[in-house]
Amino acid sequence: MAKMIYVLAAIGALTVAVLLWKAFGPDTTATREKPQVAPDDDPEFLRRLGEQQRKQGDEG
Repeated sequence: MAKMIYVLAAIGALTVAVLLWKAFGPDTTATREKPQVAPDDDPEFLRRLGEQQRKQGDEG
């Protein structure tokens, strides 16, 4: 019976440690380079698209 109490206490302590790590641990969202941008909101994509359209307009 006493061994069962120790096992349950260990499981509880591990659970509390994991929850505290999740709550106060290192921020994993800050490691991203830059946020995902849709193509129609990406100025670099729109610039390249405009250049392609101008080239096609000049050719045709």
